[in-house]
Amino acid sequence: MQYELIIAGFGGQGVLSMGKILAYSGLMEGKEITWFPSYGPEQRGGTANVTVILSDERISSPVLNEYDIAVILNQPSLEKFEKAVKPGGILIYDPYGITRKPTRKDIRVFEIDAMNTANREGNVKAFNMIVLGGVLKLAPMVSMENVMAGLKKSLPERHHKLLPMNEQAILRGMELIKEIE
Repeated sequence: MQYELIIAGFGGQGVLSMGKILAYSGLMEGKEITWFPSYGPEQRGGTANVTVILSDERISSPVLNEYDIAVILNQPSLEKFEKAVKPGGILIYDPYGITRKPTRKDIRVFEIDAMNTANREGNVKAFNMIVLGGVLKLAPMVSMENVMAGLKKSLPERHHKLLPMNEQAILRGMELIKEIE
């Protein structure tokens, strides 16, 4: 099985971190992986995206023009990547700051209200983990055990005390994701 994903949004939303956690998780499961980040010079506030491929077979190239799954966290990314989802693929978006909703009818579209939930629950830093939970609910490409191991590997040791909170955010995201008809 192979999953080809793009995760895109503003710098500071945890886009690259989500990709890194998926990549580490895949490595721990013995999968072939690529993690291919792209971001502007602005760092926080500029656009950022990461392509992640997880596969049971060798990966020929980390560069993709179409994706099985697109995770969209801002309007510029929606405008850029909606058309790059393969027919029959999945587009997941957080409606916060989205002014024009996805319009394609040949893909499955899911909404996850992660930013508003993170704000309401007083845990804005866990926004990306809520989103990741939604992704994993739809496409369980790696086990939760390895996601947590990947998260532990990607976080500095001083932040390991936040692992239970992040796990709860992932589980919350699994509850929140809903298909848009």
